[in-house]
Amino acid sequence: MTIERILEGRHDIVTCPASATVREAAGLLAERRIGAMPVMDGESIAGIFSERDVLYRLREFGAELLDKPVREVMTAPAVTVDPTTSAMTALAMMTKRRIRHLPVVEGGRMVGFVSIGDIVKYRIDKVEGEAAALRDYIQMA
Repeated sequence: MTIERILEGRHDIVTCPASATVREAAGLLAERRIGAMPVMDGESIAGIFSERDVLYRLREFGAELLDKPVREVMTAPAVTVDPTTSAMTALAMMTKRRIRHLPVVEGGRMVGFVSIGDIVKYRIDKVEGEAAALRDYIQMA
């Protein structure tokens, strides 16, 4: 099971430019009801901006944080995977590094964005499918 399988049928990746203000980026997170998004510098991934970045930096900068550019508060550099990375490898990487989101990069271009929840859901669905197949097999035997 690879990251590519998890991304099947997904196309919309919410991003923000590195020059956006924290106010704009936080508004986008709230509007789209997401916890994080890739920050882009042109076509390149500059980092990841998340709810945690807002919380951790709010204590440091107070209300001034909202007018700072995202590039000053995002988590960088972004840890990335390619589509052929196994889901279990990605999950282990996320657990070890204590991160919840991974941009998926192929040929220098971002092709997807996965969360730890996406990977866990895919894994649970697969295990449930295998269990159902075993039950069917046993009932027919």
